[in-house]
Amino acid sequence: MNIASVVDEVVLRGLLDGLLQGPLRRMDHLEQALFRIRYELYLPDVLRPLAKLYGNRPDFVAHLGNLLGIVAQAYASRPEELRLLDLRRASEPDWFQQPGMIGYVCYVDRFAETLASVKDKIPYLKELGVTYLHLMPLLQPRPGPNDGGYAVMDYRQVNPLYGTMDDLSELATALRHEGISLCVDLVCNHTAKEHEWARKAAAGDPVYQGYYHMFPDRALPDQYEMTLPEVFPDFAPGNFTYYDSFQRWVWTTFNEYQWDLNYTNPAVLAGMLDIMLFLANQGVEILRLDAVAFMWKRLRTDCQNQPEAHAILQAFRALTRIAAPGLLFKAEAIVSPDKLLPYLGLGEATNKECEIAYHNSFMVLLWSSLAERRVVLMTHALQNMPDTPVSCAWLTYVRCHDDIGWAVRDEDAAAIGLSGFLHRAFLSDFYSGRFPGAFARGVTFQHNPKTGDRRISGTLASLAGLQAALEQHNWHEADLAARRILLLHAMILAFNGIPLIYMGDELALLNDNSYLDNPSLADDNRWIHRPRMDWRKAGQRHDGETVTARIFNETCKMIQARKHTFSLHAEARCYAVWTHNEQVFGLIRAGARGRLLVLANFTEHRQMVLRHRIHDMGFKGELIDRLEGETLDSWSDLHLEPYQALWLEQVPEV
Repeated sequence: MNIASVVDEVVLRGLLDGLLQGPLRRMDHLEQALFRIRYELYLPDVLRPLAKLYGNRPDFVAHLGNLLGIVAQAYASRPEELRLLDLRRASEPDWFQQPGMIGYVCYVDRFAETLASVKDKIPYLKELGVTYLHLMPLLQPRPGPNDGGYAVMDYRQVNPLYGTMDDLSELATALRHEGISLCVDLVCNHTAKEHEWARKAAAGDPVYQGYYHMFPDRALPDQYEMTLPEVFPDFAPGNFTYYDSFQRWVWTTFNEYQWDLNYTNPAVLAGMLDIMLFLANQGVEILRLDAVAFMWKRLRTDCQNQPEAHAILQAFRALTRIAAPGLLFKAEAIVSPDKLLPYLGLGEATNKECEIAYHNSFMVLLWSSLAERRVVLMTHALQNMPDTPVSCAWLTYVRCHDDIGWAVRDEDAAAIGLSGFLHRAFLSDFYSGRFPGAFARGVTFQHNPKTGDRRISGTLASLAGLQAALEQHNWHEADLAARRILLLHAMILAFNGIPLIYMGDELALLNDNSYLDNPSLADDNRWIHRPRMDWRKAGQRHDGETVTARIFNETCKMIQARKHTFSLHAEARCYAVWTHNEQVFGLIRAGARGRLLVLANFTEHRQMVLRHRIHDMGFKGELIDRLEGETLDSWSDLHLEPYQALWLEQVPEV
């Protein structure tokens, strides 16, 4: 759609004049000038997606004016320290791509009980090397079951068990002063049914019923269901819920108490934008935008990854850039590789959508390679992924708060002689401990008999074999498990983007079955891998005789090595290479800052990479392993110990 046909320049100038005479009138001339510059710079990026979404509406200009008014008000109320942060971020646009970016993910209560107590743990985070702290859902959830906090009742209040919004703002400030950026979750696709909008809709208010997808009968829901998958088939089958009190079917993708928002209504986009900027003005630097793949519905599709969902994100990005350009967007889109890259922006949206996104495929391929003791699938699949836009970064992780779904594409499996269906079944069997000889101790999550899909829950240490080894008092197996944990950490630290460590993995915490004692958690076994932080174990992190100390100190050592390896900047190319050994994975990071060769042995046996293959990849002469600081001679074949990783750079000739 031609933007000029939606709104002309005279109207746009009038909107700007109204903002300068309205919300911005008390600001000095310099601050107004900065707003004007951003308004003019980002307005085309605002109009393009909004025209796709709402350009045919006769009230388009009114809604545009409302959105810009929200932006101006947020800009006018933005604290001075955050304005200075905006300027710093604009002057260093690659700040989040630096090798020094290290992420840590935790629940407030499971890490330190309250937001105020999290502040007391900043020295621990700094010791580990953290510069990015993601606090899992902390906005006020509905009472009772709330999907781990993803059923939000009030976006402007913190869960009262954690503290207040003032506590969150104070924590954000304290973290920022220590060089740590705060990330929080913003649930974009749905609200709790107790949210103010939902309560008004349930009371019969037609305005707020328009905020959700509601139907008087099953005619349309039945048509949608023909192509919709079930997210939680075990405890939330179907995608619609009937409410007798107001005689409507409501779209509930995830759970009965989570109502999907209707973004065909521009008032919904405006409401969510207002919340985004409110959180940004509390000092939140990164928003994890939850369930963004589901935000637009279309008949005869799976209602995921629709073009309009991308347009919504692009509009959010451009609008927030005017008021708070220091704010970063993280897309929570756990989808196949071909559908994932657009969330970082492609074509006309390049650099205009989300800056960071989870690399779910890499995580899955790491676990697949460990189970198989072969890296063929991982090498092939990564080689067939397109390059990342240069101004973006992946989030690399071994596991997160969620279950692990085996996102192995049938095409990738078939290309190397595997059945995708059977390989996914093998991984489910292996990591649930059912496969003969498996070292893992995970549990099956959400078995779907229609598709054969079986996801897995479990902590890193339990999935890597430490739990089984300790149960059997087998210290050789415990050593191998520790090596696997460190290998996986070495891989996410070397891959392209921001590595994320889930709370407790740096201490090798095991599965925690105590969730079974809590009736509100017992039906969801993902809580098995969301243990409470064991501060007693953390106190042993410098005791060299424990597995805890080994994992913690070696992880810290690798993090420091990453921070001093400039070739790990996210702008560097990242591509998998064949090592001519099916048990050893090869990865090259290459850019203006240098070249790095990563080799990783995914077996419990010693492996070798021939010297001529090292030379073929452009690494000759004396090499230095950045992980250990040791030099190696590339004129000899390279040997890797069980589960060892090498980060090799060529020593420049003097």
